[in-house]
Amino acid sequence: MSKIEVDAITQQSGTTLTVGGGACKTATVDATTVTLGRSGGTVSLAAGATQTGFGRTGTVDWDTTAKTASFTAVSGNGYFVNTTSGAVTVTLPASPSAGDIVSISDYAGTSATNNITIARNGSNFEGGTANGVIETNRQAVTLIYVDATQGWVPTAESDSSFQQSLFVTATGGTITCCGNYKIHTFTGPGTFTVSCAGNPLGSNTVDYLVVAGGGGGGKHQAGGGGAGGYRESVPSPAAWTASPLASPGGALPVSAQGYPIAVGSGGAAGTVNCSGTGSNGVNSTFSTITSTGGGGGGGYTNTPTGDPGENGGSGGGGSSSSQPGGGLSNFGSGNTPPVSPPQGNNGGGGYTPSPHSGGGGGGAGAVGETITVPFCNGGAGGTGVATSITGSSVTRAGGGGGSAEGGPAGGVGGNGGGGAGGRSTTAAAVVGTVNTGGGGGGGASSSVCGAAGGSGIVIIRYKFQ
Repeated sequence: MSKIEVDAITQQSGTTLTVGGGACKTATVDATTVTLGRSGGTVSLAAGATQTGFGRTGTVDWDTTAKTASFTAVSGNGYFVNTTSGAVTVTLPASPSAGDIVSISDYAGTSATNNITIARNGSNFEGGTANGVIETNRQAVTLIYVDATQGWVPTAESDSSFQQSLFVTATGGTITCCGNYKIHTFTGPGTFTVSCAGNPLGSNTVDYLVVAGGGGGGKHQAGGGGAGGYRESVPSPAAWTASPLASPGGALPVSAQGYPIAVGSGGAAGTVNCSGTGSNGVNSTFSTITSTGGGGGGGYTNTPTGDPGENGGSGGGGSSSSQPGGGLSNFGSGNTPPVSPPQGNNGGGGYTPSPHSGGGGGGAGAVGETITVPFCNGGAGGTGVATSITGSSVTRAGGGGGSAEGGPAGGVGGNGGGGAGGRSTTAAAVVGTVNTGGGGGGGASSSVCGAAGGSGIVIIRYKFQ
């Protein structure tokens, strides 16, 4: 083995001094203190070279494959954590040493919905014994283990995003504005076409009001039609005054596509003397939301129970009967099929024996009136409900009034578009108001038909700036 010992190596000419034997060779510098470079100079690694043994510099090596399931972190690594499909737990290294470092970043901006739990794994976390949690969208944090007292301590934290705010952009229906919101109103079939789905920093969901067509009133001592099903969402906290039936925070996410809109027509009135039940209203739909047409009002029938009202968004009122028995429980059921919050209420029952009165149709805000005493007006339709989703308060989905063959007057229609019931041959039943989903009034005699229900409406509202 050859060995050369010198006190110093000084370059005599040129600008490059090479120490070592080149490729596949190892140069060892063995000393207690080794100085590389000079004051003001630069020490560089050759292209493609790596270093070991110098320790970390307060940074991490980022793993760019996002984690979608719980895992244990390794010191010196940074992790992007994707909680789109569910919460994820990041367990910190066991038995850490001072200077150990881990970084964690919310990959998809979903940690507010599905949190990232930082499990301390036996060491203190910010001086305490509770785990950490990332619950703000786009939050990122760097943790360094300091000592047994404080344990893991954040040294850098960010909960801001540099992503551009994007807002929903769409066409379809009649478009109006209210402050920072656009409102699309459909009074007939159409398409809500989304060209930009937005993002969480701007808007990426839409609120809705979907009202189905009201049921038609029955004929001859008949019940009023039930209101069309009423379904609504409102932001949480509310950005406008919504109805009691609104679903807080129930806005729908949208994507860039066309959403067909169906606006239900009102049900036809009963036209046959016996069992002249009104027809149900037609459903209204938007995306995953379906509001059910109102139930038709029952028509006269010579049975102890009378002709029942039909089930629907709100139930139709029951008819009268020639059989003794007083108030009848022959109303149609509302909120059929059931949804939460409910889309409507039951109708009311008719009265028997003579004088005959039909029950009121159910409304979005209340049940239809059941008649329990003789010589009474027809049953009042259940009240509708009001919302300011368009910027102005409007009441919709009132039930139709029941008829009164011998009583003083037909039942009043529920506020919100419900039509009044007829009285004998002197007062005709009133049609439910168009685009409110109001139920039609019941007809009073064999020569006076009931009235049709009112058509529904679909309204979509979203933030556009």
